[in-house]
Amino acid sequence: MDTTTERLVDYTLSARYEELSSEAIETCKTRLLDTLGCVAGGYDHPIAVAARQLAGRYSMDTPATILGDGKKVAPEMAAFANSVMLRVLDMSDNYRVKSGGHPSDILGALFAGAELGPRTETGGKSFLSAIALGYEVYCSCCDAIDLNIQGWDQPVYSVLASALAAGKLLGLNRDQLGHAVALALVPNMAMIQTRQGELSTWKGCAAANASRNGVFAALLAQAGFSGPERPIEGKHGLWDIVGEFDWPLTPGEPPYRAALTDMKAFPICVHGQTAVWVALDLRDRFDAANAESIRVDVYYRAFEMMGEDTTRWAPKTRETADHSLPYVVATALLHGAIDETAFSDEALREPALASLMSRISVVEDKSLTALHPESAPCRITVKMKDGSEIQHELRYQKGHPGNPMDKEEVRDKFRRLFANYGETQQAEAVIATVDNLETLSDMAALIDVFGKNPA
Repeated sequence: MDTTTERLVDYTLSARYEELSSEAIETCKTRLLDTLGCVAGGYDHPIAVAARQLAGRYSMDTPATILGDGKKVAPEMAAFANSVMLRVLDMSDNYRVKSGGHPSDILGALFAGAELGPRTETGGKSFLSAIALGYEVYCSCCDAIDLNIQGWDQPVYSVLASALAAGKLLGLNRDQLGHAVALALVPNMAMIQTRQGELSTWKGCAAANASRNGVFAALLAQAGFSGPERPIEGKHGLWDIVGEFDWPLTPGEPPYRAALTDMKAFPICVHGQTAVWVALDLRDRFDAANAESIRVDVYYRAFEMMGEDTTRWAPKTRETADHSLPYVVATALLHGAIDETAFSDEALREPALASLMSRISVVEDKSLTALHPESAPCRITVKMKDGSEIQHELRYQKGHPGNPMDKEEVRDKFRRLFANYGETQQAEAVIATVDNLETLSDMAALIDVFGKNPA
């Protein structure tokens, strides 16, 4: 192992539930409940259905469970299907510093690891520790280096965090965890081409593939497969590809970064969340039919992801529309708060929406760029046909660490998403189970209560 791999492995081995603060435990529970809400909300999405059907073709003598339908399938395919469901609506949490992504993507891998691990690692305490560990590995790498700007996608963070956190639950030893890092990273560098131009369904599946590969890497290591000796610092390793960087992880240091993740109110890219809140604040102050132009000023990353490409003014897919500032701002101004109905085929073809989008411009404001990522600012200026102007600006969207959702707001979001999946009584049972996760001797209890036909 190279030095950085050793640091990752030693950090993984040092993770203990007993070291978590009460705040960290509550943070992990909140992120878990939010993610389960995303699974429920995305359960009937066509891509989620397709992922479950595909996973159902892969059986194994030591299987893991697909959340919801309860099918027992190969663990890496369960991780894939579960992670597709939690990610497909783009409602899951987000973390951004130098770079970023969706750390809750790893939870599909963690459920598989918890089912396959030794009895001492299958309970709620171990699962909470694994969440904290996985988030810290993922988010600390986002702190350390911007892989996105070099052409690499967020699954690079996911696959490493998934392999280590799932490997921890599987009970891998130090050498096995080192091999799991190599077997996760070297074969699975993902390109950010996934998020360019007209976006495909793979946009919501790329991180699920990282969860699948992370579990597979851990299982390979458990079975005795070895990986390249120096995957990060060696010749042609990660450092040769992206440049040398220091990974800010110290074994024995308590995790904290999970509490710094954004939690989404709307099923759109994180860089559009503030813009929608601004639009909602503005919509009762003018008649959209009388607007001559609407200027959306944002920081650079929001412009790059949601306003630079011409496809954002004529989105043909749901995946492009939820990454389009013109589309989400126009939708909020015309129809109010955004939910999944905003991305139906009929909505994508709505003439009034197209007309309003044609009057929207998206511009990077360098003063706003200077405020990011500490905040996620947006300013919208509406110029009316009579020459008057209306303007509104926000720095923090609801759900940002600077304007966080409280516990009850997260529960309300979960209930809204769960209503598309199951009954109110079942939703409350899931909430209660997550609230008391540390008392579970086996994560099967949560899997069962979340099932379509709960035990």
